[in-house]
Amino acid sequence: MSTQQDIYAAGSETRPPMLNKENYVPWSSRLLRYAKSKPNGKLIYNSIMNGPYVRRIIPKPGDPDHKVLVNETFHEQIDEELSEKELKQVEADD
Repeated sequence: MSTQQDIYAAGSETRPPMLNKENYVPWSSRLLRYAKSKPNGKLIYNSIMNGPYVRRIIPKPGDPDHKVLVNETFHEQIDEELSEKELKQVEADD
């Protein structure tokens, strides 16, 4: 078996295709097809194409009874504030 055949054989159905530096376009196409074939393939594909999910910054109203007036504060979304779809996307990104 030649080296080229070894490279393609290494990317089987159970493992992602190995990078063939001389032939990037077919390799990237095979990698995307491999990602789509996984159970959460659409999410993995979305992560590859669009980058990881970015958590929103959420404003929190200030406390009107506080001595120093603060209109609002901000915090990054936590897991409890994410929808089921967003949680799945974060997991696929990881």
